[in-house]
Amino acid sequence: MPAVHANTLTLPRVPRAGLGDVDRPVLSVTTAPTGFEGEGFPVRRAFAGIAPRVLDPFIMMDQMGEVEYAPGEPKGTSWHPHRGFETVTYIMDGAFQHQDSHGGGGLIADGATQWMTAGGGILHIETPPVELVRSGGTFHGVQLWVNLPGRLKMTDPAYQNLEGSDVTLLSSDDGGALLRVIAGDVAGHRGPGSTRTPIAFVHASITPGAQLSMPWQPSYNSLVYVLSGSGRVGVDGHPVGTGQTAVLGAGDHLTVSADEVQEGRHAALEVLLLGGEPIREPVAQYGPFVMNSRRQLQQAVEDFQAGRFGQIPAGALMPHTG
Repeated sequence: MPAVHANTLTLPRVPRAGLGDVDRPVLSVTTAPTGFEGEGFPVRRAFAGIAPRVLDPFIMMDQMGEVEYAPGEPKGTSWHPHRGFETVTYIMDGAFQHQDSHGGGGLIADGATQWMTAGGGILHIETPPVELVRSGGTFHGVQLWVNLPGRLKMTDPAYQNLEGSDVTLLSSDDGGALLRVIAGDVAGHRGPGSTRTPIAFVHASITPGAQLSMPWQPSYNSLVYVLSGSGRVGVDGHPVGTGQTAVLGAGDHLTVSADEVQEGRHAALEVLLLGGEPIREPVAQYGPFVMNSRRQLQQAVEDFQAGRFGQIPAGALMPHTG
């Protein structure tokens, strides 16, 4: 599953919780329903059923795959608009191509992350490269939507390409877990993502029987999403498994443990650790537009229909629908 590996014995280590530290308790665990996105690729809706006030500043997250495509099966999205937030697309297996109306684009593969700021409005497309469509193969990734505060919703669109080699690699205190810090600060070590809304985005692989205890920004919310495997979250050891999201309460540390035996394709418990500074503003959403009011949504639709989000470039990428 993870495209980026390292020997944890050679990496900086994050400190385990000690006296005076408060481990975050588990408030709830939900199981993601499955569905289809775009032209028909399978997704798990990771945050379905979780109250928006608990997710803030996140809007939604899809786990795309993990799927083994036969030749001709891979599909993507059509050209579509966004306004008012940022999308974070992290590819662990396979590849995706991206292109947008403001000049951003490229291939996302091998642990790379595409960070797109929709801001005041953008058109874009995500589609598997033709080589994957022809030959088939494994595809696995996630896309996270991060809200923007009202003062930044109409900011200029922007694009960041973060290769797998750019991520900050850390180890748990005992070497039993590998952390890939894509954004945010973990124990003084920053990930490469430049975030307008302060967040942390970490992919951790925890070996069977190991425990990850690590500091977490007290003012952030805290979510643990299980990409694959089984384990326990929190000091009370609440059980979690593939496709489940644990919402944690207040504290300055979090704990995730891997079961002694991991079933399935992967040898480790694979989790995403997510958190951010709550924006605490009204959220009005209509499909790909995330604003603060209904009137702003109406304006977004009008602007899109009037062509103010830019134009699809000549010779642009197009979805594979056959």
